[in-house]
Amino acid sequence: MTALRLADVACRRGGRELFAGIGVALDAGEAALVSGANGVGKSSLLRIAAGLLRPAAGTVTRDGAVALLGEAHALDPELPLARALRFWIGSRVSMTLAALALEPLAEVPVAMLSTGQRRRAGMARIVGADAPIWLLDEPANGLDKAGVARIAALIATHRAAGGIAVVATHQPIALPGALQVALG
Repeated sequence: MTALRLADVACRRGGRELFAGIGVALDAGEAALVSGANGVGKSSLLRIAAGLLRPAAGTVTRDGAVALLGEAHALDPELPLARALRFWIGSRVSMTLAALALEPLAEVPVAMLSTGQRRRAGMARIVGADAPIWLLDEPANGLDKAGVARIAALIATHRAAGGIAVVATHQPIALPGALQVALG
């Protein structure tokens, strides 16, 4: 059973407390929407949930693999998009390119992609990772209306298949029934 639990989690960065007492309990098919002003710790909370940053207090338990979409897309800028994705997701490249409407860009070097195309490419890495827990930091940055709708639909499909999504964002994105986590 897929699950993500944060119990009484706190974060200290640069000698100051960003947040404390955060509790999140998500099971298969559920989502959380993390909101707050710049600098309150949204990205840090995702990094703690992913196990990349140690909480100052509290505990995190994950039942299932995690895929994290951070600020960077984590794709080699010199490689053509399909080859850069293949490093992360193997044979699932064609499926993920199609899911993000990136097929025409398969042979274009990642460095040549627009901001929105790079964001969708980063999301393709998440979709292709086949991880049940998605941690998405500003997934709609740089996307047009159709791109945001595509990301929301992918998250909905992931949840319907029993996946979990935690989304930190300033931009509106459809996450019906999501737990609201307000920082700051």
